[in-house]
Amino acid sequence: MRAEAIERVVPGIRVARAYRRAWLWPDIRAGVVVTALLIPAGMGYAQVAGLPPVTGLYATIVPLLVYAAFGPSRILVLGPDSALAPIIAAAILPLAGGDAGRAVALAGLLAILVGALMLLGAALRLGFVTDLLSKPVRVGYLNAIALIVILTQVPALLGFSIDRDGPWRNALATVEALAAGDVVPAAAAVGVGSLAVILVLGWLRSPVPGVLVAVVLGMAVVAATGVGDTVATVGALPQGLPAPALGGLRWDDAAALVAPAAGIALVAFTDSAVLSRTLAARRGEAVSGNAELAGIGLANIGGGLFGGFAVSASSSRTPVAAAAGSRTQLTGVVGAALIVAFMLLVPDLTRYLPEPTLAAVVIAAVLTLVDVRAVRTLWRMKRVDAALSLLATVAVLVVGVLEGILVAIVLSLLTFVDRSWRPYRASLGRIPGVRGYHDLSRHPDHARPIPGALVLRFDAPLFFANGGVFADWVRAEVAAAEPDVRTVVLAAEPITDIDTTAVDALLELDDFLAVRGIRLVLAEVKGPVKDALGRYGALERFAPDRLAPTVGAAVDAVTGTLRGDLEGGGAEGPA
Repeated sequence: MRAEAIERVVPGIRVARAYRRAWLWPDIRAGVVVTALLIPAGMGYAQVAGLPPVTGLYATIVPLLVYAAFGPSRILVLGPDSALAPIIAAAILPLAGGDAGRAVALAGLLAILVGALMLLGAALRLGFVTDLLSKPVRVGYLNAIALIVILTQVPALLGFSIDRDGPWRNALATVEALAAGDVVPAAAAVGVGSLAVILVLGWLRSPVPGVLVAVVLGMAVVAATGVGDTVATVGALPQGLPAPALGGLRWDDAAALVAPAAGIALVAFTDSAVLSRTLAARRGEAVSGNAELAGIGLANIGGGLFGGFAVSASSSRTPVAAAAGSRTQLTGVVGAALIVAFMLLVPDLTRYLPEPTLAAVVIAAVLTLVDVRAVRTLWRMKRVDAALSLLATVAVLVVGVLEGILVAIVLSLLTFVDRSWRPYRASLGRIPGVRGYHDLSRHPDHARPIPGALVLRFDAPLFFANGGVFADWVRAEVAAAEPDVRTVVLAAEPITDIDTTAVDALLELDDFLAVRGIRLVLAEVKGPVKDALGRYGALERFAPDRLAPTVGAAVDAVTGTLRGDLEGGGAEGPA
């Protein structure tokens, strides 16, 4: 039992115990392939976060190793992420005051706080928090993030720099620089050429990653032509391993970073959990959301302690590892080992790596975040969702990245409230020769109402926000059907909960109907809802003869002709 408990905490042990020799070469091969993306992507996202490029490698090495031991997914590749880099920059740069060393320390502290919040969430079993960001809002948020990152990288792509805060000021400054002729032709040629190589090879589905080709070609151009005098390069990396870099921090720094850490934790876990669940399902596996929270949390703490910054699962590098045949977390270990070898053996190699090429790598990566097709699909399916998605995009661009996370959460919650406030409602009837009770509005040519009764269905829990809407709808249906209605049957199966405000609305509705000589019957009431009605004292009003086991039984009591138990009296959803 003790061994099983240890393996639950450290899933990597279970994988190692069950490891097969046949997996070794696929894992090594996938590790080699994905390393070609880990190095430039890590360095590029570090620059987006306002940090030295080497921190992007530290933020890759340590989290990969920690997640290999503590992460539940066998395939997830962790590292710096395009969705997190601008949030990190917005959180730490105002506190750093232009001091690069302090910025690194603040980024490490931020990662530790992110990890600690994730561990707390895992302990409290809050894996469900991914639902706080609905898909429409998440699409809009990521579209805005992509646009912000692209705006920050265009100057580097073209060889000039700007110093403005905010996406709109950045865009204006970029246009002014272009108009003033600040573009460096050699840098622009390298940057735009690198971007073209990545995009074309991706479009052609080249077996060789376009990022690797662009990086190699960019470095070759700098080394062979000597354009390094006019084209900025990354420079040589420090020759060493990840090490603690948390000096000079204060307690007020931690206090200032708690709110950004919560936002980063939510975004990182949301994207990671969606990716993890999707890939696990394809492999016939299952991943616990709480275990994922703990694994990613520990990876962030490890990275923060050793000179890195906050990370999440990579939606670009993980699929590459999967396509290369990765079987287990050994792929990440191989990738981390190769990065260490790169830093120890050939740190001077990055002396030839052009910054415009690094900007191209980042832009190509964030372009995958832009999902115009999803917005079009949302518009076709439900325009309210499309509007929410666009509103989330605008909110991030207008109020800022950090504030945009809160706006995105609020929009998601408002979406839930709106759908619960105004759920689908139906008046049900019979279709001759078809079992059950059906939506009259969806079958106008065949369905017939029940003589002397209204059978109504409200597809949501009843709570304070929709209790009045429910009661008003029933009154309107009764008014339209009077004077032929003697009984209202509520098909209550979709009602999974009821609160005190809704109970009051239900009792007031019963009074309203009673004055008109109409009897209200509740059919197929779920046990928890019946328990709630009992606690609120409502069962004194709704005696057993007014709580029908099925809609058919309630209708039978009204008409005396339809046998619910023989006709299949359950209320059916809209066909």
